[in-house]
Amino acid sequence: MTTEEVEEDVATAPESETATATADEEELVDSEARAIAEAMQSADESYVPSPSLLSAYDSAPLLAQVDGPDLTIFNSKPNVYQAKAVPVHLRGKLDIPIHVSAGGSVVEYEIHTDLYDIAFGVTAEREEGITNVKEKSRVDSHLEPVTGKFLVGSVPCALVFSFDNEYSWFREKKVTYKITVTPPKVENVVTGRRLRAKKALEVVKKDHDELDERFETAAQKRSELEDAILRLERELAEKKKSMDVVAKEEKWLEKKLAVREEQITMLSQRLKNGWADEKSEI
Repeated sequence: MTTEEVEEDVATAPESETATATADEEELVDSEARAIAEAMQSADESYVPSPSLLSAYDSAPLLAQVDGPDLTIFNSKPNVYQAKAVPVHLRGKLDIPIHVSAGGSVVEYEIHTDLYDIAFGVTAEREEGITNVKEKSRVDSHLEPVTGKFLVGSVPCALVFSFDNEYSWFREKKVTYKITVTPPKVENVVTGRRLRAKKALEVVKKDHDELDERFETAAQKRSELEDAILRLERELAEKKKSMDVVAKEEKWLEKKLAVREEQITMLSQRLKNGWADEKSEI
């Protein structure tokens, strides 16, 4: 091999290695993007409107959840939340709430503490309840950073990153954290809203049919009750007429009884004591 060939090999080898590394990185990024898209699709295909949305008298909240972010103002740039050496007092806690409104957002976090460990956990708070994203436990974040990555499916939700130092009676902890929320790609938003709309339509149609059946039953029952009320009102009117007749008869009988009682008394006295005009004749 000539000197020129050796020099050429030496010169070109790093470029080949760089190209391979770049291809591997691109493949990894593509693989991750596919995984995120598949996870979003799975979440959107299992979408079910919450009871409060279905019980609302306004269509807007349900449509807003199905539509997701407004694409005319949608910003797909990552949002970064970070702070350094934040004190968590002994027997104290620190909660970092982050609101996520775009389904399919990817959340990455890295936390570490100075000198000592701390209890760390992540929860997702939604209208339906609270989900543990990372169960709270003590972590050796003073030895190496604690990292994690997860996909946010159902929105809106509040992610709460909790740093708990309640178990420590003597030491204050200092926490450094970096949380990155990367919104989904526009094409994923478009696909997701269509899947959610399809699932929501199924639920709404089913609920409509059930409500319609209940409506028909309620309308029939109302009609039956109205007819029953009319019958009772007619019966009541007849009873009132009968009561008026009976009341008149009662008053007449009361007067007649008084006369008869007076007559009985006076006739009995006459038969017992005689008549006053007869004594003067005897």
